[in-house]
Amino acid sequence: MYGLSPLAADYLQPSCDQLCVELYQGSVTQKDSRLRGFDLVTSIELIEHLSPADVGSFSDVVFGYMTPVVVIVSTPNSEFNPLLPGLVGYRHTDHKFEWTRAEFRSWALKVCEDYEYEVEFTGVGQAPPGQQEQFGFCSQIGVFQRLGGKHGCNTFGDGAEEMFSYTLLFSINYPSLRDNTTLQRVLVSEVLYWAEKLKSGWTDQEPERGSVSTRRQSEGAAGETHRGSPVGLFSRRVSEEQDEEVSWTNLQGQQESCTLTRCVAVPLAVLWSCCPKVRDLSGSLSNLRQLLLDEPKVKLSQDCSAVLLHYKEPDPEEEDFNVLEDSGYAEASHCSHSAQHWEDWQADL
Repeated sequence: MYGLSPLAADYLQPSCDQLCVELYQGSVTQKDSRLRGFDLVTSIELIEHLSPADVGSFSDVVFGYMTPVVVIVSTPNSEFNPLLPGLVGYRHTDHKFEWTRAEFRSWALKVCEDYEYEVEFTGVGQAPPGQQEQFGFCSQIGVFQRLGGKHGCNTFGDGAEEMFSYTLLFSINYPSLRDNTTLQRVLVSEVLYWAEKLKSGWTDQEPERGSVSTRRQSEGAAGETHRGSPVGLFSRRVSEEQDEEVSWTNLQGQQESCTLTRCVAVPLAVLWSCCPKVRDLSGSLSNLRQLLLDEPKVKLSQDCSAVLLHYKEPDPEEEDFNVLEDSGYAEASHCSHSAQHWEDWQADL
């Protein structure tokens, strides 16, 4: 169950396709309607644990009832056993038999005749050089394909009553962009990331305080600059109180304003044009606006044409400190202290 659960990366980058993984417990000799019609069934080192009577039931259930498109069966090759040092008898105490290549081939061809399949023989674990033909593979494999492939007609088991012999132990739906909650979460994350990225590029070029500025360039997904993007106007008027009135021009050329701490308006049209993933996730500009309407993490303008982001004035003291760090003084100071400790240690000697 732990191994079947999604990884963190599956949540960070959800697939476009839906995936549900279910873990059942049951016997291969029992029929269960939920296991019918799958593309692939694998039986890896299993059949040799069955009694001869159960091998017949295995064939009937897997090939006659489940009727998958492809079945892969692997089982030990008893002719390879002399090459395994110290082996006496079967390879495992629970094995009921271990087939030779001829015996495995005979069973496989009978299955194909009875249930309308064809088989290709292969294996894993080669014999030493020059002995492959004599001993074959350590484990022999039969790859069965239903005649006609996925669209072939196989009527075995059709019309049978529903049976539920297996117990469902675990079921998990992997994160998918077809799920509205997951789609909204990923879209909001992308919108906020690119809005902050664009805001940083615009505010780095901000003119003197108190002026009105038109942003005519925006940074694209690959870091290049696109001129002529429909970026809105934003202006500020500092009041005597701690709040500020912020105004901007929307895509229709109308003025809007709100009383907030200083903010930057990032038009949705700019996000749409600059961010391919936002386009892919939302499908259209109108869908993008609709998906963001009731999202508490995103603040939109009054006409819902732009994302509003808080803008914090750079702190001069922080800038001075950053300059000091960038100058290498901190590293030099650390080195000088280290040198002093080295000299003191030598003096003690």
